[in-house]
Amino acid sequence: MKKKILISAGPTREHIDAVRFITNRSTGKMGYAIAEAAVAAGYDVSLVSGVVNLTPPANLTDFMIAETAADMADTIKRLAINADIVIMNAAVADYRPKQTLINKMKKKDSDLVLELERTEDILKSLGEMKKFTNPDQILVGFAAETDNVINYATEKLENKNLDWIVANDVSNNAIGFGSDNNAVVLINRKLEKIKIPQASKLEIAQLILNTIIP
Repeated sequence: MKKKILISAGPTREHIDAVRFITNRSTGKMGYAIAEAAVAAGYDVSLVSGVVNLTPPANLTDFMIAETAADMADTIKRLAINADIVIMNAAVADYRPKQTLINKMKKKDSDLVLELERTEDILKSLGEMKKFTNPDQILVGFAAETDNVINYATEKLENKNLDWIVANDVSNNAIGFGSDNNAVVLINRKLEKIKIPQASKLEIAQLILNTIIP
Protein backbone atom coordinates (compact mmCIF):
# COMPACT_ATOMS: atom_id res chain seq x y z
CA MET A 1 0.00 0.00 0.00
CA LYS A 2 1.30 3.44 -0.96
CA LYS A 3 2.43 5.70 1.87
CA LYS A 4 0.37 8.87 2.16
CA ILE A 5 2.34 12.09 2.24
CA LEU A 6 0.78 15.44 3.15
CA ILE A 7 2.77 18.52 2.12
CA SER A 8 2.11 22.21 2.72
CA ALA A 9 3.70 24.95 0.62
CA GLY A 10 3.74 28.67 -0.02
CA PRO A 11 2.74 31.70 2.06
CA THR A 12 -0.49 32.55 3.80
CA ARG A 13 -2.28 35.90 3.45
CA GLU A 14 -3.83 37.66 6.42
CA HIS A 15 -6.28 40.33 5.28
CA ILE A 16 -6.29 43.90 6.55
CA ASP A 17 -9.17 45.09 4.38
CA ALA A 18 -10.76 44.32 1.01
CA VAL A 19 -7.54 44.99 -0.92
CA ARG A 20 -4.61 44.71 1.50
CA PHE A 21 -3.06 41.79 3.30
CA ILE A 22 0.02 40.73 5.27
CA THR A 23 2.15 38.01 3.71
CA ASN A 24 5.79 36.93 3.32
CA ARG A 25 8.37 36.18 0.63
CA SER A 26 7.71 32.45 0.26
CA THR A 27 7.08 31.40 -3.35
CA GLY A 28 6.17 27.77 -2.70
CA LYS A 29 8.97 26.43 -4.90
CA MET A 30 10.47 24.14 -2.24
CA GLY A 31 7.15 22.64 -1.20
CA TYR A 32 6.09 22.08 -4.80
CA ALA A 33 9.46 20.42 -5.51
CA ILE A 34 8.90 18.05 -2.58
CA ALA A 35 5.43 17.22 -3.89
CA GLU A 36 6.84 16.58 -7.38
CA ALA A 37 9.59 14.35 -6.02
CA ALA A 38 7.12 12.43 -3.83
CA VAL A 39 4.78 11.75 -6.76
CA ALA A 40 7.72 10.58 -8.89
CA ALA A 41 8.76 8.23 -6.07
CA GLY A 42 5.33 6.61 -6.13
CA TYR A 43 3.75 8.04 -2.99
CA ASP A 44 0.13 9.09 -2.51
CA VAL A 45 0.59 12.87 -2.30
CA SER A 46 -1.71 15.62 -1.03
CA LEU A 47 -0.54 19.22 -1.45
CA VAL A 48 -2.05 22.13 0.48
CA SER A 49 -0.81 25.42 -0.93
CA GLY A 50 -1.00 29.09 -0.22
CA VAL A 51 -1.63 31.40 -3.17
CA VAL A 52 1.40 31.10 -5.48
CA ASN A 53 2.29 31.49 -9.16
CA LEU A 54 3.15 27.84 -9.71
CA THR A 55 1.54 24.93 -11.55
CA PRO A 56 0.81 22.00 -9.22
CA PRO A 57 2.69 18.79 -10.02
CA ALA A 58 0.79 16.24 -12.09
CA ASN A 59 -0.80 13.15 -10.52
CA LEU A 60 -1.39 14.55 -7.05
CA THR A 61 -4.05 12.70 -5.06
CA ASP A 62 -5.35 15.99 -3.63
CA PHE A 63 -4.59 19.64 -4.25
CA MET A 64 -6.11 22.43 -2.17
CA ILE A 65 -5.58 26.16 -1.80
CA ALA A 66 -5.49 27.51 1.76
CA GLU A 67 -5.24 31.29 1.67
CA THR A 68 -5.09 32.20 5.36
CA ALA A 69 -3.41 30.61 8.36
CA ALA A 70 -6.83 29.55 9.64
CA ASP A 71 -7.64 27.92 6.29
CA MET A 72 -4.29 26.15 6.33
CA ALA A 73 -4.79 24.92 9.90
CA ASP A 74 -8.26 23.52 9.20
CA THR A 75 -7.21 21.73 6.01
CA ILE A 76 -3.91 20.36 7.26
CA LYS A 77 -5.30 19.04 10.55
CA ARG A 78 -8.17 17.31 8.75
CA LEU A 79 -5.86 15.57 6.27
CA ALA A 80 -3.05 14.83 8.72
CA ILE A 81 -5.11 12.26 10.61
CA ASN A 82 -4.69 9.75 7.77
CA ALA A 83 -1.20 10.74 6.61
CA ASP A 84 1.87 8.56 7.14
CA ILE A 85 4.19 11.52 6.60
CA VAL A 86 3.47 15.23 7.06
CA ILE A 87 5.92 17.79 5.66
CA MET A 88 5.09 21.33 6.73
CA ASN A 89 6.95 23.58 4.31
CA ALA A 90 4.39 26.41 4.16
CA ALA A 91 5.38 29.81 5.51
CA VAL A 92 2.38 30.38 7.75
CA ALA A 93 1.84 33.84 9.21
CA ASP A 94 2.47 34.02 12.94
CA TYR A 95 0.10 36.99 13.32
CA ARG A 96 -3.00 38.36 11.63
CA PRO A 97 -4.92 41.63 11.93
CA LYS A 98 -7.28 41.53 14.88
CA GLN A 99 -9.96 43.13 12.72
CA THR A 100 -10.47 42.85 8.97
CA LEU A 101 -12.42 45.60 7.22
CA ILE A 102 -14.99 44.55 4.62
CA ASN A 103 -14.29 47.59 2.44
CA LYS A 104 -11.07 49.35 1.46
CA MET A 105 -9.62 51.38 4.31
CA LYS A 106 -9.13 55.04 3.36
CA LYS A 107 -5.85 56.74 4.19
CA LYS A 108 -5.75 59.56 6.72
CA ASP A 109 -3.25 62.26 7.61
CA SER A 110 -2.44 60.53 10.90
CA ASP A 111 -0.38 57.37 11.43
CA LEU A 112 -2.06 53.98 11.52
CA VAL A 113 -1.65 51.45 14.31
CA LEU A 114 -2.48 47.92 13.20
CA GLU A 115 -3.29 45.53 16.04
CA LEU A 116 -2.29 41.94 15.43
CA GLU A 117 -3.23 38.69 17.13
CA ARG A 118 -1.50 35.32 17.19
CA THR A 119 -2.47 32.66 14.66
CA GLU A 120 -2.56 28.98 15.49
CA ASP A 121 0.84 27.26 15.59
CA ILE A 122 -0.08 24.51 13.13
CA LEU A 123 3.14 22.56 13.54
CA LYS A 124 2.74 22.48 17.31
CA SER A 125 -0.88 21.35 16.92
CA LEU A 126 0.26 18.54 14.61
CA GLY A 127 2.88 17.51 17.15
CA GLU A 128 0.18 17.23 19.82
CA MET A 129 -2.16 15.32 17.47
CA LYS A 130 0.61 12.89 16.61
CA LYS A 131 0.93 11.79 20.23
CA PHE A 132 -2.67 10.59 20.39
CA THR A 133 -3.84 9.82 16.85
CA ASN A 134 -0.81 8.52 14.97
CA PRO A 135 2.39 8.06 17.01
CA ASP A 136 4.14 6.37 14.07
CA GLN A 137 3.54 9.33 11.77
CA ILE A 138 6.69 11.07 10.50
CA LEU A 139 6.30 14.79 11.16
CA VAL A 140 8.70 17.15 9.41
CA GLY A 141 9.00 20.90 9.86
CA PHE A 142 11.02 23.59 8.13
CA ALA A 143 13.00 26.35 9.83
CA ALA A 144 13.71 29.22 7.46
CA GLU A 145 16.01 31.45 9.48
CA THR A 146 18.29 34.44 8.93
CA ASP A 147 20.60 33.88 11.93
CA ASN A 148 21.39 31.18 14.52
CA VAL A 149 19.89 28.78 11.99
CA ILE A 150 20.82 25.48 13.62
CA ASN A 151 20.01 26.62 17.17
CA TYR A 152 16.58 27.95 16.22
CA ALA A 153 15.82 24.85 14.15
CA THR A 154 16.80 22.51 16.99
CA GLU A 155 14.63 24.46 19.41
CA LYS A 156 11.69 24.13 17.03
CA LEU A 157 12.30 20.39 16.60
CA GLU A 158 12.25 19.77 20.36
CA ASN A 159 9.39 22.10 21.27
CA LYS A 160 6.95 20.84 18.65
CA ASN A 161 7.42 17.05 18.86
CA LEU A 162 8.90 16.73 15.38
CA ASP A 163 10.77 13.78 13.93
CA TRP A 164 12.80 15.95 11.57
CA ILE A 165 13.46 19.63 11.01
CA VAL A 166 14.86 21.03 7.77
CA ALA A 167 16.95 24.13 8.47
CA ASN A 168 17.79 26.61 5.75
CA ASP A 169 19.44 30.02 5.74
CA VAL A 170 17.12 32.39 3.88
CA SER A 171 19.49 35.33 4.37
CA ASN A 172 21.53 33.90 1.48
CA ASN A 173 19.83 35.03 -1.73
CA ALA A 174 21.37 32.15 -3.68
CA ILE A 175 19.31 29.68 -1.65
CA GLY A 176 16.62 31.92 -0.19
CA PHE A 177 13.05 32.78 -1.13
CA GLY A 178 12.35 32.65 -4.86
CA SER A 179 15.62 30.90 -5.72
CA ASP A 180 15.62 27.70 -7.79
CA ASN A 181 18.32 26.29 -5.50
CA ASN A 182 18.58 25.47 -1.84
CA ALA A 183 21.00 24.09 0.75
CA VAL A 184 19.71 22.60 3.99
CA VAL A 185 20.63 20.79 7.16
CA LEU A 186 18.36 17.96 8.31
CA ILE A 187 18.18 17.37 12.07
CA ASN A 188 16.42 14.37 13.65
CA ARG A 189 15.18 13.55 17.16
CA LYS A 190 18.63 12.27 18.14
CA LEU A 191 19.96 15.71 17.09
CA GLU A 192 21.99 14.09 14.32
CA LYS A 193 22.71 16.57 11.53
CA ILE A 194 22.81 15.76 7.83
CA LYS A 195 24.09 18.56 5.63
CA ILE A 196 22.80 18.72 2.05
CA PRO A 197 24.92 21.13 -0.02
CA GLN A 198 23.55 23.55 -2.58
CA ALA A 199 21.59 21.94 -5.39
CA SER A 200 18.33 22.48 -7.26
CA LYS A 201 15.23 22.43 -5.10
CA LEU A 202 14.06 19.26 -6.84
CA GLU A 203 17.35 17.52 -6.02
CA ILE A 204 17.12 18.77 -2.44
CA ALA A 205 13.54 17.47 -2.27
CA GLN A 206 14.60 14.01 -3.45
CA LEU A 207 17.39 13.87 -0.87
CA ILE A 208 15.03 15.00 1.92
CA LEU A 209 12.55 12.23 1.06
CA ASN A 210 15.30 9.60 0.81
CA THR A 211 16.54 10.63 4.26
CA ILE A 212 13.33 10.96 6.25
CA ILE A 213 11.40 7.96 4.89
CA PRO A 214 12.57 4.55 6.11
